[in-house]
Amino acid sequence: MQFANIKWINNIPYSIDFNDIYFSKEDGLKETEYVFIKQNMLEQRFITLQQDHFNIIETGFGTGLNFLAISALWLELAPTNTQLNYISIEKQPLSLADLRRAQALWPQFSEISRDLSLSYDRLKVGINVFNIAGGRILLSLQVDDILKVLPELSEKADAWVLDGFAPAKNADMWSYEVYEHIARLSKTNTTFATFTSAGMVRRGLQAAGFEVKKQPGFGKKREMLNGVFIEKFA
Repeated sequence: MQFANIKWINNIPYSIDFNDIYFSKEDGLKETEYVFIKQNMLEQRFITLQQDHFNIIETGFGTGLNFLAISALWLELAPTNTQLNYISIEKQPLSLADLRRAQALWPQFSEISRDLSLSYDRLKVGINVFNIAGGRILLSLQVDDILKVLPELSEKADAWVLDGFAPAKNADMWSYEVYEHIARLSKTNTTFATFTSAGMVRRGLQAAGFEVKKQPGFGKKREMLNGVFIEKFA
């Protein structure tokens, strides 16, 4: 397994291979809250949840920040007899040392981080399952190329967290084949959110059946995208 090749710049992890940062220099947590939690309407959906589980699929686990923030929100708001099923795809995961250094930046999530790191040192290529918070959260961290993982998935997402490195720097994560699988793994009213507003991402998701909207971006980013799955257009 190949761990991420990163360097730390002013306490921000930077990918050497993809020439990109893992989260906003301004405030990574606020970026996650704005882009992925707010634009997927997770707060309202967790509070009003009627089913016994909620499925999130994420492209790009990175430092695990999205997982930490969404999990904390789940534990705070979702009914206690429900489970969050969180599937995340990551080809080059952080080493345990880098993961711990990154997650130490958010001490408010220390209990979730501890549950994750207890068996993270046994990470392997393929499926890695973590029981978090006494089973209220099930993380399936899939370590492999995205086009190996997506065809094997069958559980449909309630929400997508599309957080690979920028399309210009990591094109494989944003291909039309990826969008087709995202559509296959979505149901009517499945939502998505992503930090990017790249035209090829917008067109690809629209062609796959999503109603796509531009929203104001976080911080210095002018725009971002979110939307809802409607149907596959002819």
